[in-house]
This record gives sequence, structure tokens and C-alpha cells, in this order.
Amino acid sequence: MPTDPTAVRPGVPPAARGALRHTHEDAPDTVALFHRLARMDPGPERDRLRDEIVVAWLPMAHRIAGRFRDRGEAVDDLRQVAALGLVKAVDRFDPSRGAFESYAVPTVTGEVKRHFRDRTWALHVPRRVQDLRNQVRVARRELTQRPGSPEPTPEAVSAVTGLTVREVATGIEALDSFSTLSLDADLTRADGRHSLAETLGADDPSYATVVDREAAREGLRRLPERERTILYMRFFEHRTQSSIAEELGLSQMHVSRLISRSCADIRAEALAEPDPSPSTERPRH
Repeated sequence: MPTDPTAVRPGVPPAARGALRHTHEDAPDTVALFHRLARMDPGPERDRLRDEIVVAWLPMAHRIAGRFRDRGEAVDDLRQVAALGLVKAVDRFDPSRGAFESYAVPTVTGEVKRHFRDRTWALHVPRRVQDLRNQVRVARRELTQRPGSPEPTPEAVSAVTGLTVREVATGIEALDSFSTLSLDADLTRADGRHSLAETLGADDPSYATVVDREAAREGLRRLPERERTILYMRFFEHRTQSSIAEELGLSQMHVSRLISRSCADIRAEALAEPDPSPSTERPRH
């Protein structure tokens, strides 16, 4: 068997064989197959030849996928992504432009990298931030290669990468955005075990009260003074209608009607479109 796989390739001049020499055992000799594929019309026979080429180069795609193991994705999933990149490379390759391996390797590698960039982040992170994350991750790894090396500071990472300290901080934040914790995740604390959900804040119920008060402000301002006094005594001092009626010299039934009518007017005022005309107090009887 020849030691140089390019030596038997038809149509390859001797001067070019050194440039086309394979560097990996999983790079088969498919030059003739690609030239046949380029001359064939679409149809079942062409599809079978295309599939034959893809299968021949599949070990190369799996090798590239293996470079990305231990990054949070199953190897089988990475192999599928790499195989998709290989299919794209076969479909787009022009055999007159050089060796397939030199075209396929960056195509497959790019497909796997795009998978990590677009599909594996738990949160949507802009591409620029993902690039910062990768630069920061590589720099921190380089700075901590020596045993006992301290955790690199943002300034040290900045010096290695050429990024600003602010960009380094953004990249460090993105390192924690690749995956998320379940709200039911257990957290160890000095006073016992708690779930992540128990450490999160909740909506303050007073917010709704603030919104309601602001919505009712204009309507209250437009009420006559007597009605405002009655509402204050009823809802802020929590007085009974009978005690209000006795203090103001009114009947309890009259106080009840004034409260109902005033509340209805305030509600209508809050729900109505803003009135550009000057505000005036409405006469009450």
C-alpha cells in the first residue's frame, strides 16, 4: 500500500501532492468520487454517491466533535451536529478548488461552534458577549495553569486579552449565563437546606396600593370637601357610617349614598381618558 495517499490520485500533478497530503487517518481518498459527483445530474444515483462520500468522511466529523466533549453537551448530540456540518461541506464543495479536508474541517468545526453559540445557552446572550466569554475563559485558564496560581484579577485578564476591564467583567458575568439552576435546586446554608426559590424576593403588595392611590388622586381632588372628609373618615380612620353621620349631622342613609356615589365617580374618573379642560369641583347636594 502506498505511503502517500495522494500519489495514486488521478489528475493530481506531482508538484501538488505534498500540499494535498492527508494529515489524519480518517481522511479517505474521495477525489475521484467528488469529480463524479460534480458531473452527475440530480437523482437517486447522485444521492447514493453523495451518501457514500458522507459515510466515508464521517469518522473525521466525529473526531472534530470529540474536541468539544466535556462542555456540557452529550457526545452523541455533538456528533449529529458535526455530521450535519459534513453534509453541508459535501454539498458545497467544488473539487476543482483543492482538497476536501481543508474545506470540510473549518465547515464542520464552525457548525459545532454555532451549535454551542445558538442552542446550548440557557439564557439568550448576544454573540459579542459570547465572544468576550470565550476570550476571558481562555485567558483565565492560561493564567491558572501553574499549580497554586491565584484567581486572576480582571486587570490581569485584561492585560492578556487586550480587552478593557469592563469588557472582562462582562465576559465573567457571561461565564455564569451558560446554564441555569432550577428554582427547586437545594442550597446549603448555615441554618439548613433551602431551595433557590426561597431566596428570591416577591412582589411587594404595597405596589398595587400605590397604583390604586395614584389612579384615585385626581378623582378625590375633584370631590367637594364634605365627600372627601367622609371618605377619609370611612376608609382611613375606619369609622362606621353611623358615627360619621352623627358627627356631621347627617342620616346614616345619606352618608351611605354619598360614599357609594363618591366611589363610583372616582372609579369613573380613574378609568376615563384624561380631560384637558381645567378641573372644577362638582356641586353636591
